[in-house]
Amino acid sequence: MLSEIFDWQFAWPWLLGALPLPWLVARFWPPAPSALNTALKTPFASDLQTLSSAGQLRRRVRWRWSALLFWLLLCVAAARPQLLGEAQQPPQTGRDLLLAVDLSGSMGAQDMRLGGRMVDRLTAVKAVLGDFLERRAGDRVGLLLFGERAYAVTPLTLDRNSVRQQLFDSVIGMAGRETAIGDAIALAVKRLADPEEKASASDTVEGQRVVILLTDGVNTAGSIGPERAAQLAESSKVRVHTIGFGGEGESNFFGLRMQQPAQIDEATLKKVSERTGGRYFRARDTQELAGIYAELDRIEPTAKLGEVVQPRIERYRLPLGLALLVAALGMLLTLLRREQSA
Repeated sequence: MLSEIFDWQFAWPWLLGALPLPWLVARFWPPAPSALNTALKTPFASDLQTLSSAGQLRRRVRWRWSALLFWLLLCVAAARPQLLGEAQQPPQTGRDLLLAVDLSGSMGAQDMRLGGRMVDRLTAVKAVLGDFLERRAGDRVGLLLFGERAYAVTPLTLDRNSVRQQLFDSVIGMAGRETAIGDAIALAVKRLADPEEKASASDTVEGQRVVILLTDGVNTAGSIGPERAAQLAESSKVRVHTIGFGGEGESNFFGLRMQQPAQIDEATLKKVSERTGGRYFRARDTQELAGIYAELDRIEPTAKLGEVVQPRIERYRLPLGLALLVAALGMLLTLLRREQSA
């Protein structure tokens, strides 16, 4: 603690100029007029006066030292002592990244191996996407879930934990059993091109708005086709990366081994990505999916770190607390003396 005090810096050091104020008042303020002495004179008055003067002198010295200590601590607290924290390099700029995840009925197929056991496709996506979100520091990330309908679940935010929690809470079929790929892309473009969203991202520049869409099916629902949605994304300068996800071999369904290959419209997903300047990926297992998100980290890197900054940690509470403690002790001692003399 003592070593830390020597590292303090003051936000308002000019307030330390108030330290000599009590001495200036005592030195230049005119003394109060003394009261007339009307006491009865006694033969031993001089001895009593000597004893009384000695006691008053001791009390006056103690009171002055406590008052000076109180004033010193109060001035130090008022000057706002601060301690510099560890140096940090916050990201200078970041991307607007919207994740669109398919929740249609086919995502329940248990053809993915995770941790030595067979799991459904959505569980595998949650595990891989959770790691991907950890690496997106500096990006504003949003989450869109789609099935028969598309829903923007999480707005663009720097709080990646809330996005991860919303993803983990999602369940298959909550947006319907069909697949509306076109509606999902159109809604994602609308969210990224929203003037309010763009205004709140003052350091997000053109060309950094990205959609990553994952699906295991074919567009079977919705009011907008994938090609039309790709046109909207192109005109809004939103880049769309698409991922076709799902196994091609055996799956585990209530303990029964059965063939359930993923039915993916790869041609349409490729056209959407190529038109918007993105890329199409095919993932048949969790290892390939993790590799795809690692590749997306490479082609959609987070922004470079900005200049080094050091947060300032306020330390005025320590001298202020000590000043209040000194004042409380002084008041307590005064009350005790009055009770003893009574």
